[in-house]
Amino acid sequence: MTTDAPLIDRFLEMMAAERGAARNTLLAYRTDLLAASEAIGGLEKADNAALETLAGLWSQLSGSTVARKASALRGFYAFLQEEGFRADNPAASLPRPALQRPLPKILSAADIDRIFAVIEERLAVEHPSLQDMRLSAMIELLYGSGLRATELVSLPRRALASDRPFLILRGKGGKERMVPISDRARAAVATWSAFVPNDALWLFPSGKSHLSRIRLYQMVKALAAAAGISPDRVSPHVLRHAFATHLLEGGADLRALQTMLGHADIGTTQIYTHVESSRLVALVNSRHPLVDLKPRSS
Repeated sequence: MTTDAPLIDRFLEMMAAERGAARNTLLAYRTDLLAASEAIGGLEKADNAALETLAGLWSQLSGSTVARKASALRGFYAFLQEEGFRADNPAASLPRPALQRPLPKILSAADIDRIFAVIEERLAVEHPSLQDMRLSAMIELLYGSGLRATELVSLPRRALASDRPFLILRGKGGKERMVPISDRARAAVATWSAFVPNDALWLFPSGKSHLSRIRLYQMVKALAAAAGISPDRVSPHVLRHAFATHLLEGGADLRALQTMLGHADIGTTQIYTHVESSRLVALVNSRHPLVDLKPRSS
């Protein structure tokens, strides 16, 4: 048993307080750091040679897993150096696997039309169910505003004002951002809100708390199946991807999209530019000033 646990806890406290690291990230880092500590007999006094042995122990793991483990250790050693526990930083010995960010799953505009057609059909009956009114509000917010699943289910009861076409969200890392809300979404939320108890804390209450992410996931999958779309292709996060992709296809600015999605790094938003290539080529061919110039004769 090593004696690194107190230092690891201090490092994770710093990550939470100063960098706003998410709970899942902190749990993963703690697991990775404790496992590495056990593997090499302690991290605090480890040298380059000891850290190099980790690369061999990780050789059968995926690149993304190795990248996460190495990131946890690099952060930990930077913390030890900054706090004066070490004079050096041996993290240069850690592997840096080359990763290619996977492209997000894409739903076409036709897929989205089919999803909303199911909702509209359910709401067209004389007495639509409360579940369908709630589902309508949630899907309008997921696709119409690009909310994360956690942000959606934890919306306060009065998060949306009838006279305000946006809401203020506190997303990853506790950072706030302004999210535009479409007229359709506001109308759907207003319809649903009429049936939410006035003393409810949440817009989508369930029991003593709010609707869970797992239940939202199940509802979205069921809706996809009803629309004739493979449930494997659809999730709350895929609807967020569709929001971003379709906005870019419509000509949205990448920086504006970054703000709406709540990405700290524009590089994260740039994953969506894969959908832009054909549109950008067409744009250059039709709008560039050189289009009107006659080609040079050879």
